[in-house]
Amino acid sequence: MQATTTRRTLSASTLAGDAVRNADGESLGKIEELMIDLPTGRVAYAVLSFGGFLGVGDKLFAIPWSSLKLDADKHEFILDVPKEQLKDAPGFDKDDWPDMTSAEWERNIHTYYGQEYIE
Repeated sequence: MQATTTRRTLSASTLAGDAVRNADGESLGKIEELMIDLPTGRVAYAVLSFGGFLGVGDKLFAIPWSSLKLDADKHEFILDVPKEQLKDAPGFDKDDWPDMTSAEWERNIHTYYGQEYIE
């Protein structure tokens, strides 16, 4: 599946709610939030909701921004992981977010999704 990235900037509000699929076309959920790295001004993570029914019981996952590819034509993101891998990924509840300032947490998330972690 070829993902396209024809635009260099988009507003965060246009990305929230976008679908996320894997390379096999399976639905992995939707983008709930974008987390900004304040020192660099870049998107650090997309928060993905997955696994609930009609928004109830969703588990949230911080996905390193570098793990996602935009398919602008379909207004969705591609996360190249099997659905089963996402089910086993480190996630969190909407009322109990992890400490995203922890270098250990960041390293673990990047490693889980096969992305380089730069301190």
